[in-house]
Amino acid sequence: MAEIHEIIIRPIVTERSALAESTENTYVFQVGESANKHEIRAAVESFFSVKVEDVRTVRVRGKFKRFGRFYGKRSNWKKAYVKLASGHSINFFEA
Repeated sequence: MAEIHEIIIRPIVTERSALAESTENTYVFQVGESANKHEIRAAVESFFSVKVEDVRTVRVRGKFKRFGRFYGKRSNWKKAYVKLASGHSINFFEA
């Protein structure tokens, strides 16, 4: 099994993820390309001390963009939607 920091790269904090967090108790993370659902579940449960109910993953394709006068492509990445059991929550902005 890979290290936790190789599985969970960062949380995705957007308006859409905040809405999913408040209505469905679902949190969104950028995860490693090779991470599978079982590894993501174990990493979130051990790192945040919560109970995970469901994990859904999406591969996000990189966009073609201009870099100066040249065209290039951003990297592909993987996103995970992690639904927590009722009564559990994660606070990313604790002091």
